[in-house]
Amino acid sequence: GRGRDGRGRGRGRGRGRGRGGDDKDEWIPVTKLGRLVKEGRIRSLEEIFLHSMPIKEHQIVDHFFPPTAGKLKDEVMTIKPVQKQSSAGQRTRFKAYVAVGDFDGHIGLGKKCSSEVATAIRGALIMAKMHLVPIRRGYWGKNSGLPHTIPMKLSGTCGSVSVRLIPAPRGTGLVAAPASKKILAMAGLEVSSCVQQLMRPSSRGGGGAALFRPPPP
Repeated sequence: GRGRDGRGRGRGRGRGRGRGGDDKDEWIPVTKLGRLVKEGRIRSLEEIFLHSMPIKEHQIVDHFFPPTAGKLKDEVMTIKPVQKQSSAGQRTRFKAYVAVGDFDGHIGLGKKCSSEVATAIRGALIMAKMHLVPIRRGYWGKNSGLPHTIPMKLSGTCGSVSVRLIPAPRGTGLVAAPASKKILAMAGLEVSSCVQQLMRPSSRGGGGAALFRPPPP
């Protein structure tokens, strides 16, 4: 038979398998924090950071920073191939570092390794959104105007890379390596002096991770 009213079995256009495709991108939270955000009980990221709740869904960040608004910017820091020796030979994959920030006190850094470059970048972007954290800004000298630099001297390490951040007065600008300068600008710092010590030449990803994470105790 040709189905109901001669319209077939629903495998054509308009009805059947192609119906209901508008809801495939709808976010269905799987964590308690995600449900609270979607219901509107948590109205800002600061409420999440205040209670130190881990973000396990990148859609939470997309809820507060909609991609259509364009407030949260992302930047691919570096993409490099990594190899692993197996019984069948060498297995080459790609590791991507992606930084996200709103240029107003929030910064995140993520990394992902995959067999394809596009997949690695997409995964690193998701990890960066889930690792989004607020930063503390302060003054150098007179407390006038908006905060413009870091409030104190800071240091961070990642692997063989060691980074030292030093506050600076207004007008100094960001004195740092190109990768570090980009991350500091995305975090919303106008002025900061950064002394970076690289123990290995090709450590652009490690330099960004050293800026992002604190040193071990």
